[in-house]
Amino acid sequence: MADFDVLVIGGGTGNNVAAAAAEAGLETALVEPGPLGGTCLNRGCNPSKMLIQAANAVNHVREADRFHVDATLHGVDHEAVVNEMGDLLGGISADMEARYEEKENLTLFRERTSFVGERTVELDGEAVTAEKVVVAAGSRPLVPPIEGLEAVDYLTSQDALYLRETPESLVIMGGGYIAVELGHFFEAMGSDVTVIEMNDSLVHREDNEIAETLTEIAAARHEVYTGHRATAVEETGDGYAVHAETEAGDELTVAGSEVLVALGRRPNSDTLDLDAAGIEVDDRGFIETDEYLRTTAENVWAQGDIAGNALFKHAGDYETRHTVANVVRDERRALDLSAMPHAIFTEPQIAGVGATEEELEADGTEYAVGRADYADSAMGRAKKLDHGFVKVLAAPDGEILGAHAIGYEASTLLHEAVFAMRTGATVDDVAGAIHAHPTLNKVVEAAFRDVRD
Repeated sequence: MADFDVLVIGGGTGNNVAAAAAEAGLETALVEPGPLGGTCLNRGCNPSKMLIQAANAVNHVREADRFHVDATLHGVDHEAVVNEMGDLLGGISADMEARYEEKENLTLFRERTSFVGERTVELDGEAVTAEKVVVAAGSRPLVPPIEGLEAVDYLTSQDALYLRETPESLVIMGGGYIAVELGHFFEAMGSDVTVIEMNDSLVHREDNEIAETLTEIAAARHEVYTGHRATAVEETGDGYAVHAETEAGDELTVAGSEVLVALGRRPNSDTLDLDAAGIEVDDRGFIETDEYLRTTAENVWAQGDIAGNALFKHAGDYETRHTVANVVRDERRALDLSAMPHAIFTEPQIAGVGATEEELEADGTEYAVGRADYADSAMGRAKKLDHGFVKVLAAPDGEILGAHAIGYEASTLLHEAVFAMRTGATVDDVAGAIHAHPTLNKVVEAAFRDVRD
């Protein structure tokens, strides 16, 4: 007999699997050494968005004169912002742990674990088995082997979120979504920000037009060096020096009182001794899964960041529903990861779904483009939105291939395109829908109308 019916490793999205299993009457173990809620609640999207709201409030005060409002920013209490965020999110995690400690059929293990055999892990110094195992152990910041980096007190995204003082100056290595969001926050709070990115633009995985627009906006606010790869870091008398170079060999040195490494994330698969369980990973370390989230080991599933299907919280939530169906209810529910949206919460925001124009060109796919600027809409003019646009990519038959936006509340506007793509609606369906005037959604309507005009 196994010790448990279901064992879940990871208390991020995995906590919902464990709760569902326990509520179904299955003896369940949940293993999580850190605070429940995982990266999103404690070290990622929740804390970062709370901080970004403070940054946006600061910028609104600074720009109030655009609306003929005489407002003066007298200061920002960085520590109070972080303390409020930490207290709120810490309380949510603590409440979750208290509920789980009392939940019937659920045993919570507050420690690290690793596999010692098939569906067998070590807990409290003993081998613990389960009929079914779900691996949802997440990911962590990637720290590459840059010369001198390990010898200095660098920051990762997790550290940066909980800084209680505004750095005088901050050098950010990386130009992806984590880097640009934190760059936006610290610049608004008063730091002199410098970004070093090896690609030709920030957020280079976005549609090129979107990436280039954000790069121009960011470069007008702080120092941005694209096309530069960080090669070394050293401590100086009053901070740190980061050395970088271009492919052509041109060298650059920038200084900051703090250094933030924001060069992506890596799965935590290397901490679990997966070989002992017969669980295979790909060449990047992500656990290999099929459309039912099954791994190469019998009765073992994986979900979330560690499975590498899409490193988004909403993807993890979607996978959780399938894991519950397949593990708890013994169904065979296959994933459909098409039309997976994403958003970046800079100011302006960025959002995208489906193919980029560059991907369609590389594939030789025939397509049409529709585009509409925020500034040409009634609400865009009312809000004085000088930049921002929505871009739609569609096949000749009206199939929506992709949609991308940069601008005010782009993360919300994009969902009209996401819903259309998920349900098989066409360009004409969206363009023909009546959009309330003068909402910002009129920009979406205009972009879809532009495809067929």
